[in-house]
Order: sequence, then structure tokens, then C-alpha cells
Amino acid sequence: MVHPLLPCDTGAMSNHSIDPADEARHEPTEERFWSESYYFDFFNEEGSLGGYVRCGLYPNLGVTWQWACLVGSRRPLVTAIDHQAPLPPAGSLEVRSQKLEADHECRSPNRRFGVLVEASAVALDDPVQAYGPMEGEATPLSFDLEWETEGPGGYRFRDMTRYEISCRVHGRIRVGDEHIEFAGHGQRDHSWGVRNWWTMAYCWNAGRLEDGTRFHSVAPRTLDGQDLPWAAGYVQAPGEALVPIHSSRAREEIDANGFPIKARIEVGDLRLDLSPLYIAPVLMVDPDGRVAKFPRCLARFSHADGRRGLGWIEWNQPQQH
Repeated sequence: MVHPLLPCDTGAMSNHSIDPADEARHEPTEERFWSESYYFDFFNEEGSLGGYVRCGLYPNLGVTWQWACLVGSRRPLVTAIDHQAPLPPAGSLEVRSQKLEADHECRSPNRRFGVLVEASAVALDDPVQAYGPMEGEATPLSFDLEWETEGPGGYRFRDMTRYEISCRVHGRIRVGDEHIEFAGHGQRDHSWGVRNWWTMAYCWNAGRLEDGTRFHSVAPRTLDGQDLPWAAGYVQAPGEALVPIHSSRAREEIDANGFPIKARIEVGDLRLDLSPLYIAPVLMVDPDGRVAKFPRCLARFSHADGRRGLGWIEWNQPQQH
């Protein structure tokens, strides 16, 4: 069986530049788990506040997976997860359900993308509650944020229908009665194709060091945790061209819930130790009952030369029992 994150035949692509037309939705194929995913994450300069939004379209299942969360210092995880939202109208990314309303708008291809969310979220004192019934205090959560490309452009995977863009992020957040003017950094990505969460394992990360260096990598694994001989991503020093990388791996220590305690990642020649700050996980259950745990966390990264930084990292952990 071919791992879903390994390269597929998408035709010869001469470079990593992004076709502006690919910011829009794509025509699905007939595979059950064909999906189209838009991710947006963010964090402030201090690492005291961050979050993410995901819009995942599953046209052959007839649903949208819409996520939104906020994490930070001295605050609970506030999260809204809806795996039964209706599909948006053709050509649109407007999602409406009883739990939330969200819109995701490309305002300038490859440069600016806006996200609006109004959700009936819950505040969880312990992030492991996201793997259960998610019983917490009902908390309104809204985002009015824009992701603006940082640097000359993003990174199109050479042999996959996917791209990543490092961004500055700004706008407004409301959580409960608190209103926040936000300015910081983040990442957005867009992918389309067959993604079966329950048959693939991987580690993904994206972040920014304090000198302005941006980095991203994704590396697939076998279900028993063995690295596969493929990886993709980039390192982009401030003011310089993006440099694709072809090797990446993570070595993490996890607790009984699968949450990271500490880790070391390699993004090409960049070696980084990380300490998780705040965890915002998702439990994914397919229609047949298979389960994958998905711990995402805002983390602090440290380089041996003294540079530090922040970013998001995630592991997909399909459960084998």
C-alpha cells in the first residue's frame, strides 16, 4: 500500500512556485476519502497566545470538518470541532452549522487570505478532554484574521497537490467577553487529494526563529513509527530565497495520551529542540469506527547557536487497537 503522503503523479512541475488558480477549490475524484484542506495557524511574538483554523471538505462523505481553537498563557484550551458541518456551496468556503459559522476568503492570490469564524466553543481545563465528550464551559469564540504572505512567496510540493505559505497574521479575536487585537506570525497550507487519516502516520511542523528564519517540514512514517525515505519542506533565511529540504525527522518523547513532552526535529540541516507550550488536540473517528489521535501544539524551538523561535507541530497517531 502506498503511503498517502508519498509523492503521487501530478505531472512534471518545474519549480516550487504556486499557481494562483490553486487557491480556489478543486474538482474531487471519486475516492471515498478525497478531501480538500485549508489550514491556518498563528502565534504572537511572546508565545503567550496562538491558535488555528482548519476547513476540511469531504465531498464524497457529504461533510465539512471545521475546527477552530485558541490557546495561551493562563487560559484554558478553547476549541470548536464540528465533523458534521454541511458542505459549502460550489466555489465557496462558507461553512454554516448549528455550532459555528466560518468563511475563508482568498483576498489576493498567494498574498492575502482572510478567515472569519463565529463558534460556540468549549473551554477545556485539560486538553485530553478533547479526546472524550468535550464537556467544558460554553465559550463564544470568534476570529477576524488575515494571513499575509511573509517573504517572496510560498512552497509548492513538487510531486503533490499541496502548498505551504509562511505568513504574518493580524486581526481581531474575541473569546468570551475578552477582545484581543492580534498581530503575530503563522502558517497556512492548502492540499487536495486522498487523505486517509487512519492509515498514515506523520509529523508536520512550521515555525519562525527570532532572526526571521522560517522553516517547515512534513515527514511520513509507517504505522509502527518507522521513518519513510521521503520528506519535504523548506528553510527560508530572512531576505533570502526559500531553500527546499529533502530530509526531515522528529524524535519525540510522549506521555500516556500521546502528547509530546519534548522532541528534537531535523528540517534539512536545521536541528531544533522543542518544548511544547500549549496542546490543542483533535480526535478523528472514521465512519467505520477507526480512531486517530491528532495532538497539535504550539511549541518553543531552540537551536544550538542560541536562536529561539515559535511554531506549531503536529503528529497524526492512528490507533492500532
